[in-house]
Amino acid sequence: MSGKRRRKLKSLTDTITDNRRAAAEVKSQTLELLTWSDLPAELLELILSRLTLEDNIRASVVCKRWNSVATAVRVVNQSPWLMYFPKFGNWYEFYDPMQRKTYSLELPELSGSRVCYTKDSWLLLYRSRSHRVFFFNPFTREVIKLPRFEMTYQIVAFSCAPTSPGCVLFTVKHVSPTIVAISTCYPGATEWTTVNYQNRLPFVSSIWNKLVFCNGLFYCLSLTGWLGVFDPVGRTWSVLAVPPPKCPENFFAKNWWKGKFMTEHAGDILVIYTCSSDNPIIFKLDQTNMEWEEMRTLDGVTLFASFLSSHSRTDLPGSMRNNVYFSKVRFYGKRCISFSLDDCRYYPRKQCHDWGEQDPFETIWIEPPKDFSDFM
Repeated sequence: MSGKRRRKLKSLTDTITDNRRAAAEVKSQTLELLTWSDLPAELLELILSRLTLEDNIRASVVCKRWNSVATAVRVVNQSPWLMYFPKFGNWYEFYDPMQRKTYSLELPELSGSRVCYTKDSWLLLYRSRSHRVFFFNPFTREVIKLPRFEMTYQIVAFSCAPTSPGCVLFTVKHVSPTIVAISTCYPGATEWTTVNYQNRLPFVSSIWNKLVFCNGLFYCLSLTGWLGVFDPVGRTWSVLAVPPPKCPENFFAKNWWKGKFMTEHAGDILVIYTCSSDNPIIFKLDQTNMEWEEMRTLDGVTLFASFLSSHSRTDLPGSMRNNVYFSKVRFYGKRCISFSLDDCRYYPRKQCHDWGEQDPFETIWIEPPKDFSDFM
């Protein structure tokens, strides 16, 4: 090979090497120019969703893009915990669906009682043998006794924490299709007050709680979907002339009355109808036109449904928004059964539940304590 040709080959090799070196330097310089604000959206959302509220607020001032993502995933509220009532013993479990953690407490104070309702971290409990009714806060261990009362029906609720002024207890049972007996009480009272009311429309009280306190009124859904309203101040009762929500025929199969849940959010009355093999249907009461309208989205709200009381929350982690969480856990206690309105499916997949199989007194959603230190 001639010297001239060797020089050309060497020159070509050097050129390729130089080009590769230059390309590597350019790539290195490009990578050095990338900043935290250039993270892929999915990765950034994952990171920011794991921050505490304080750290999330700090991260939101980095740049406009971070502010947008941080605000979208910001967790302001705690989700309710699912409280398990054992068939034997005094150890009670509390499941946090947000962290997927379980905590245990020994509560001998609850021995021999059944749970009726919960609100503002307080449980309303009943001992059938003694007809004893009492409030109990499992996190502070406070007990507030109430006058004895025979609860023949499991339709009972209270308006707010018993330590708050204006707390009222309400229970209703139908005497006949056109007459209901309403009993009320309050902390510090010496007896319950019971009055019979005549209905303009038929009202047969449901088996389990379909009862919420909203805008100063108790709303109660009847067995067939009619809505009764009680005003504890004016002591008036009426059945609204609002036709029941319209559901497919298969929603009224075996145990159809068990798969209904009721809650309120921001002054709106919400009802969740479920059928074991079909997607849930959520209705909101249109109080202007006095009709039920089906909801295709919850606009970021999260619902927590159980037989005895249901709740709503905003500003939970992004993955929990626009979902309904049910009071049942699958995958060895690691994940609640939930339904996503965004994806139109249950999670875990194919984990829809026949509510006729579940014991209504087994679980209830309860507001957790502000300080978790005793549970860590």
